Amino acid sequence: MTKTDLKFTTIFKAVLYSAALFFTASCSKSDAIPQQVTDPSTGISTDSLGKNLVENYVDPWHKAVDAAGFVQKTAQIGTANISYTEGPKNGPALVMLHAQMEDWFDYSRVLPQLSKTYHIFVIDYHGHGKTTAPVSSMNANDIGNDLATLMETKIGEAAYVTGNSSGGLLTTWLAANKPELVKAVVLEDPPLFSSEYPRIKTTVAYQSFANSHTYVNTSDPANDFLLYWLNNSPLFVANYLGNEKLPYLISAIKTYEKAHPGEPVELPLPATLSLLFRGISQYDAHFGDAFYMGTWNAGFNHAEALKKIKCPVLLLQANYEVTANGILDGAMNQADVDQAMSLLIKGSYQKINAGHVIHLDQPALFISAINTFFLNK
Repeated sequence: MTKTDLKFTTIFKAVLYSAALFFTASCSKSDAIPQQVTDPSTGISTDSLGKNLVENYVDPWHKAVDAAGFVQKTAQIGTANISYTEGPKNGPALVMLHAQMEDWFDYSRVLPQLSKTYHIFVIDYHGHGKTTAPVSSMNANDIGNDLATLMETKIGEAAYVTGNSSGGLLTTWLAANKPELVKAVVLEDPPLFSSEYPRIKTTVAYQSFANSHTYVNTSDPANDFLLYWLNNSPLFVANYLGNEKLPYLISAIKTYEKAHPGEPVELPLPATLSLLFRGISQYDAHFGDAFYMGTWNAGFNHAEALKKIKCPVLLLQANYEVTANGILDGAMNQADVDQAMSLLIKGSYQKINAGHVIHLDQPALFISAINTFFLNK
């Protein structure tokens, strides 16, 4: 175990242990609440059963993003009320589209630096963040058209566009179908081909889509989707948390939600986990259900779209694995990359040693890649 892993494990256990104790105490009939406890596995003492640690947590990057001049706004586009965050006008327009189950704040670690040379618009597309949209619009064509209208009315000029994961698919859609609005695009580890049927069934993401499908068809809408998702994602929990930590995490989430009703969940965890949980806490599971049902890609063929793109394209690929039983753990394998590059007229490719959300795992490399590609810097 590396020093980083050890530090993460220690903090994680302290946070979740104290949160679990607090939640258990708050549900107990006993009025005897000790003022301080110590996690026996780490020796770390926490105040009042973790209340301050969890309830008062604020992601420190909010301050940096606010100081950089970003402002959250909304726009009514057809039947969708789209939430987006706009930065100061310090250069050409740059549209940023986050990954599925994330929201605009997913880009917080790169926004302050990038805002020095771009006029940034980070958009929460349908099913994410504070954006509200009809269930019937959860497909690439409807979302793409709404994004195009937003760009026409709120930006008013051709923009650079970068998108991660599902945001990368929407970036592909925009470049293919609205070329007048797009100067050049960066596709950050998009699930090209792998999220189309029948291939989608052989990906790790399919279980998450299945969870969304089951939730929207069988669960009470009042149920907490974040907790539902965690309780029904055994592979994710086993790989990234450890099964023994799940009860503590759930207790931490409930503690935070009780203190911040209606707000996105934020916990003092490494950014990749904290921002994922924040995004899922606002997520409309109908978006994932559309992938499960195959309706999200209806009328949007990835290969045909790539052929249509005439602007420059940089395809960034993150790490991936293929399990022994042939399941793709990642967005694209090498064959997917090779196929995409063969279809692009002006395509460039860069492999980055990072997780799926490259701009979180390797923010400096992400900033360098898009500045070099878009601005030759």
